[in-house]
Amino acid sequence: MNPENLRTVNVIRYITPLREGGSLPALAEADDDFKYVLKFRGAGHGVKALIAELLGGEIARFLGLPVPELVFATLDEGFGRTEGDEEIQDLLQFSQGLNLGLHYLSGAITYDAAVNNCDALLASKIVWLDAFITNVDRTFRNTNLLIWHKELWLIDHGASFYFHHSWENWKANAMSPFPLIKDHVLLPKATKMEEVHKEFTEKLNETVLRELVNLIPSDWLQWENGAISPEEIKEVYFQFLSIRLANADLFLKQTQDARKTPI
Repeated sequence: MNPENLRTVNVIRYITPLREGGSLPALAEADDDFKYVLKFRGAGHGVKALIAELLGGEIARFLGLPVPELVFATLDEGFGRTEGDEEIQDLLQFSQGLNLGLHYLSGAITYDAAVNNCDALLASKIVWLDAFITNVDRTFRNTNLLIWHKELWLIDHGASFYFHHSWENWKANAMSPFPLIKDHVLLPKATKMEEVHKEFTEKLNETVLRELVNLIPSDWLQWENGAISPEEIKEVYFQFLSIRLANADLFLKQTQDARKTPI
């Protein structure tokens, strides 16, 4: 299995805002007749959140985890001008161009650890993924997991790769054991970490990581008034992932130690 290019759709109808969190995603319809949860480049963390969503979601997909299809979603210049809410209108105007959409799972419900089950192998895979991509947002308070057709689905990886909000310390972050994994909603169920660790570290390699990083559109890499080139930014993401993979034993041990520590 190799990473594949994402489809590109044109957004034709804004349906409703989804007011979970501060990024103000929305339900929208595209010209392929499907509905998507749109993540906007004009929202709080801008294109960095879209990059995290793209990389996190596509790494998860490559590893065989259930993630809704991701698409590049284009907003044209006139989109949203008739929107009555000024905050949303501003968001749409600042988001002209290429955004990101997740296929809408109609009728899905939020995963509740007290009610819904998750087998040990899947839980271990999700915990390993989130430790690898440094995802701070899969906790009991905000699981970012859905139940759809009686199956568990992963959504919302925009809080991953948090190193890129400060940027200067990316090498140190790549070597981090990620202590925040102690708050992961599925950690108590993740009893097969060593099995998953062996599978995923064999499956991932630098060729795969390079292909995944190359999915990032150049349009999302125009940062810091041009002080850092798109090529340099892509290289940092690639190096971050490569270093993290080479030192995966660090976060494996962290997850194992966290599971032994009483809450």
